[in-house]
Amino acid sequence: MIQFNKKDDNNIVDNPAASATVRAMQTEPQDTPKRAPSGAEVADWIRERIRHGRLVPGQRLVEVDIIRQTGASRFKVREAFQRLEGEGLVQTEEFRGANVRSASIEEVRQIYRARVALEGICAADFARCATPEQLDRLEEIQLELESCMRDNAPERFGRHNQDWHLLLVKGSGNEMIAQLLERLNVPIHRLLFDTFYSADRLKKAVGDHRRIMEAIRQQDPDAAERAMRAHVEDGFKTLSGISSEFFG
Repeated sequence: MIQFNKKDDNNIVDNPAASATVRAMQTEPQDTPKRAPSGAEVADWIRERIRHGRLVPGQRLVEVDIIRQTGASRFKVREAFQRLEGEGLVQTEEFRGANVRSASIEEVRQIYRARVALEGICAADFARCATPEQLDRLEEIQLELESCMRDNAPERFGRHNQDWHLLLVKGSGNEMIAQLLERLNVPIHRLLFDTFYSADRLKKAVGDHRRIMEAIRQQDPDAAERAMRAHVEDGFKTLSGISSEFFG
């Protein structure tokens, strides 16, 4: 059975991209009247827990626990399961109910192939379209990433790395690609930072980012796209090297 506690629920919103709805469901005072969440909002709540590893592949999703934690009706929880099943995050088995779906290494390979193309396009468009303020912010986050590398702080690096990539996608102006990447990235956010972001990986990722940043500063879309493609491809190579830990 899933074990819930208040500390875990607060931790889930460390990600600044988490929706306001998810934050409100977890932080609103208990004595404050609130409406029951919709199926979409419950799906957001479950998705964030999967994203941050609070719910892991193969783990059963117990309706009564989710109802208690979110205040949603049984109908809305089941609607959330259907939404997440459509995204490939949840699977429903006869007589067993819903559980967090496991991803195969082949499925993750396909995800990375899509990311190579999509994030490459975003890097090129960021080099063309980003505002000076967006470029300044990207450089600020890059400095944070370099600090994490020096401090060997993999979990903090993971959060800043996500911010860096999200800002680059936003600055590209590609709303459709942003939506596609949000869906693609969820299954791989469950990776353990301490394993994926080893000291060598932190150093390599920072070096990749520097090359992408240099191409952007030079307003060279082609070089930015090539550097981003190489960066994402290298991430999959790293993951493949530790695939047995995550995929058996």
